[in-house]
Amino acid sequence: MTLRVHLESSFRSSLGDAVGTLVSKNVPSRLAAGDATLWGVDAEPEASIRVGWVADPSLMRPLVDDVEELRRAFAAEGVTRFVLCGMGGSSLAPEVMASSAGVQLEIVDSTHPDHVTQALSGDLRSTAVIVSSKSGTTVETAAARAAFAEAFQGVGIDPTSRILIVTDPDSPLHKEAAGNGHRVFTADPHVGGRFSALTAFGLVPATLAGVDTAALLSDAHNAWSALRQDSEENPAVLLAASLSTPSRDIAVLTPSESLPGLGDWIEQLVAESTGKDGIGVLPVATSSATPPEATNALDDVVIVDLSGDRQDVSHVSIEATLGGSFLLWEYATAYAGVLLGVNPFDQPDVESAKTATRSLLEAMPSRQDPSEVSEKYTLWAPDDSTTLADSWSYLHAQLGDSGYLALQVYGNRLELSDFVQVREHLAAATGRPVTLGFGPRFLHSTGQFHKGGTPDGVFLQLEIEPRRGRDIPGFPYSFATLIDAQSWGDRQVLTERGRPVLTLRVDSAETARTLLSTLKESA
Repeated sequence: MTLRVHLESSFRSSLGDAVGTLVSKNVPSRLAAGDATLWGVDAEPEASIRVGWVADPSLMRPLVDDVEELRRAFAAEGVTRFVLCGMGGSSLAPEVMASSAGVQLEIVDSTHPDHVTQALSGDLRSTAVIVSSKSGTTVETAAARAAFAEAFQGVGIDPTSRILIVTDPDSPLHKEAAGNGHRVFTADPHVGGRFSALTAFGLVPATLAGVDTAALLSDAHNAWSALRQDSEENPAVLLAASLSTPSRDIAVLTPSESLPGLGDWIEQLVAESTGKDGIGVLPVATSSATPPEATNALDDVVIVDLSGDRQDVSHVSIEATLGGSFLLWEYATAYAGVLLGVNPFDQPDVESAKTATRSLLEAMPSRQDPSEVSEKYTLWAPDDSTTLADSWSYLHAQLGDSGYLALQVYGNRLELSDFVQVREHLAAATGRPVTLGFGPRFLHSTGQFHKGGTPDGVFLQLEIEPRRGRDIPGFPYSFATLIDAQSWGDRQVLTERGRPVLTLRVDSAETARTLLSTLKESA
């Protein structure tokens, strides 16, 4: 088993006392003992009920055995397609597991009608759906569950036989689902969603999809002891210190071919855990070994190589299995919270966007008048501009020497895989880091950092009109209405926080690509 964090020598020397601080304060061993006082008095109530993930991962093996038995039973019935409905930590970890293992697990973490329609168009007779939510009140997951329940009924299948539930014990979802006859798997309630990779939230869908999660747990167990040691060579201590350098608060993650999608999971974990109180670490998941943020040698960027192969061009290079990676980043994020002085277990600004969405759905107000309307797009400017060109110039000017651009795409993520290259082009054109988030998925990830982290982000919202609408069974609004409220609600909160937001609503993905190309050329 390999677990190694290599720091470039001059970068390590720039870390100052961070490594020594974590060791001298016995932070690793105190976390291993479940010490909730590590992050201060204000954080203690939340931390005391959120450190269950420090237990030995091998304790989850009986759950894997149960799920493997269920997978065999499904296969005997001809059920071989698995769809996961979840948000944030409930979907990103199993997505990485499935991608790394080369097995199919379809993720529904969007309210865009085109995404939902595509997921529902598969062969329902061979399909089982996993609905993952700690409470069951997450609107995106509840809406997806309602859509699949209606679809199963439409082809004569009892939804309770095909919709499985992963939730906290005694949650509203647990009580309702068990009462209606659904198969329910309960997770440790003392583990927050983004730290839940090696709990039922990650293991149930991944195991059903065909991932060898027993081997993954074995790898995690082998890494477990080293990450809890009060040692200056503890890999999580080294990584935490690297992420907590005051002068480098943006972590650019270059990918590992063997662990596809790991950067997206890390992005959610680190951004949502550290981005609050006006500080934090902004992770930037990239698709290239040499993204513009790395080749530009930006002074406020730490380059983190997830492949372990690029030690000569990275500040931090990591060699780890997937199971080891999950634990490494969870421990490092918790340790970074100590160094940064933030509570890594709350997410106050995620809730602010949810509140804004609920208010919009209840009142159903119309949007303010747009700044510009053309045949292909509608623009809401970030300032007093009246044209797209002027709005983009204003947004670009706000980046300065320390800002970042967040490209937020409200469209069918399944059809927009090429936008990872669009991200690279915009980063090259602006000379600053660019994040790519698909809404509403990113609201449960980098959305916390956008509103609570360092206040130097600028935001380009891109809303792609659906090809056709889709009602949400049992809800007083449609998927289109819901995603519109989520986009506009997030814009309102960002604007209230003083963040500049340019919103573009376009008639198609092709128009979006054309406009983004135009903006890139004018940067």
